[in-house]
Amino acid sequence: MNGVAVISELALDPGFGSAIGRGVGAIALYAVVGLVLMVVGFYAIDFTTPGKLSGLVRSGAPNAVIVTAAGLVSMALIIVVAIYSSAGKLDEGLLSALIFGFVGIIVQVLAVRLLEWVTRLDIGRLIESDRFAPASVVVASAHVALGLVVAVAIS
Repeated sequence: MNGVAVISELALDPGFGSAIGRGVGAIALYAVVGLVLMVVGFYAIDFTTPGKLSGLVRSGAPNAVIVTAAGLVSMALIIVVAIYSSAGKLDEGLLSALIFGFVGIIVQVLAVRLLEWVTRLDIGRLIESDRFAPASVVVASAHVALGLVVAVAIS
């Protein structure tokens, strides 16, 4: 094997650089959309939940941390499926992620309020407690379950 054959075997396709550039750009755009939706989702939960959720999370209130973490995971599930379902079309994927992400936020907020009403849970008191309350797992599970339902509905 001579030196010329080795070099030609290692050569990249002419469009490789632009494909990498498009891929990196898509990752960055999806990351921004995902981050925006997660922040909006956090503040939607914070705004509609009795007490100051962000302050409770910062102070380490265990139930607030559990409920918030579950809300963020469920939001990520919705965003991931919206991106995956876009079949590689960047503009449709970004728009789908935004639309379904906002729908997911609304559904989660309404469902948690409904859960609070049905179960007679005082979520405000629950998340403000500095002691772990098993009921916080029920609220967290509702977040994740709804995230799964919305995610599957997208696909």
